[in-house]
Amino acid sequence: MKNIQYISLLFILMLFASCEEVVNVDLDTAPPRLVVEASIDWVKGTSGSDQTIKLTKTRGYYDTVIPIVEGATVFVTNSTGEVFNFTEEAGTGRYNCTNFRPVVNETYVLTVVSEGQTYTATEKMYAAPDITRTIQNNEGGILGENIEIRFFYNDFPGQDNYYLTRFEAPVIPFPEYELADDEFFQGNEMFDWFSDEDLAPGHVVSIRLHGISQRYYEYMNVLLEAAGGGGGPFSAVPVAARGNLVNQDNTANYALGYFRLCEVSALQVTVQ
Repeated sequence: MKNIQYISLLFILMLFASCEEVVNVDLDTAPPRLVVEASIDWVKGTSGSDQTIKLTKTRGYYDTVIPIVEGATVFVTNSTGEVFNFTEEAGTGRYNCTNFRPVVNETYVLTVVSEGQTYTATEKMYAAPDITRTIQNNEGGILGENIEIRFFYNDFPGQDNYYLTRFEAPVIPFPEYELADDEFFQGNEMFDWFSDEDLAPGHVVSIRLHGISQRYYEYMNVLLEAAGGGGGPFSAVPVAARGNLVNQDNTANYALGYFRLCEVSALQVTVQ
């Protein structure tokens, strides 16, 4: 530990000593790849008919603008052959559908045609359990000084289940994500929580519990670990996490991103 501290201090001193010199580092630039953000979320109590898929491309390390993909063809097909077309919203990279029909346990196929290449992904829509109750603990955190919001839900019995929770609150700049599986809780009550040292009475914490596939669980685990376990998992990370999209014309020119379909239990909690 002492050696690490010394090296770190030496590095900082060298950095300040040369702060007037601009250093340009040459980085290898890989060819841009298609990035597909296709998260179909069906919040309980809504029709789920309005859905959006976003298409962008990867960018260089020093680039500040994320290039959007225009002129693509995007549609989703269910197991009965029903087609849901996603119409381009000009200048945004967003493709919108207003008549999507979500069905739990239904299998869907996403097709994206861009620049003469066809990408597909197949995924099932997974159910989410209801959030049954919440509690507030005013002695949370390592030192027992933070407010903690905890929520509970009952795991579906007789099967392996995987869950993704998204938290939003005014005290964090980006949503926070947590993963869970029922390996030790099958058929029993499960819980997760949000806590932050700046959380205070009057703040509203948004909770979204998603039912997800095992493969998406593993995919998100890679992203969250690369992003440091928190913050925005869709920001730049030092790994090219492979999702479930397949280029039908050239497998080497694979796309990044994931096509997922989730039922969602959503709840907002006001801190007391």
